[in-house]
This record gives sequence, structure tokens and C-alpha cells, in this order.
Amino acid sequence: MAARSKARKRAVDVLYEADLRSSDPLQVLRDRVGDDSPPVPDHAVRLVEGVVGQQARIDELIERHAQGWSLDRLPDVDRAILRMATYELLWVDDVPDAVVIDEAVTLAKALSTDDSPAYVNGVLGGIVKAEIPT
Repeated sequence: MAARSKARKRAVDVLYEADLRSSDPLQVLRDRVGDDSPPVPDHAVRLVEGVVGQQARIDELIERHAQGWSLDRLPDVDRAILRMATYELLWVDDVPDAVVIDEAVTLAKALSTDDSPAYVNGVLGGIVKAEIPT
């Protein structure tokens, strides 16, 4: 697995854990960085900190493009994947949008339900069309 793929997985793990425990994602991140097993890549730190910093806007976008689903009704892991990927799509300029979406779909295939990959792809595709100028 490529370094950025591992970082995305770690970021989703932190966001998922924080959501599940109703904890501060930054505190969960600090705990993971502190225990250092496995190490937390810099890109994972960047993603988690970015999601926290932009969470209101990210959640608004996910809600708008979730087609009939409220944020609270989404599976926890899908919510974490969508938050991470939305942040990376809109605020990280050194990764192509297609790569971000492909990685998010791959994570959904590995971590969530059978319907999640297509759903994640659709939500992120809607966000890209609406928010990123061509």
C-alpha cells in the first residue's frame, strides 16, 4: 500500500474512532501520535487537522450531496471517509481529484457495506461538480 493510501486509512481510523466515541478528533489524533504504534504519517495528521478545521463546511457539503440521507444516518465509517475525502478534494492541491475519489471508494470497499463504494463515489462526484471549477 502506498504511503498516502496508508495515511488516508489512518486518518479515517482516527475520524471514525472519534465519531464513534463522541470524542475530539484532535485528541484521538494526539493519542495515536503519542503511542506511535503504528506511526501516524504526516499526511494523516494533515487530513485530520484539516477535517476538524473545515468540518462545518464539509458536513454542509456532504448533507447537500447525500441525496436523501442526513449525515447522522450515514454509516459511521462512510461519514469518516466522506469527511476525509471532501477535505482532500477541496483543500489539498497536490492530489488529483480522481485519485482522492478512487482512494475513498477503495476504502469504502474495504471498510464498509456493499453499497458504500457507489454511494461514496456519487457523493464525492457531486461535490466535485458543484464546488471545483473546471
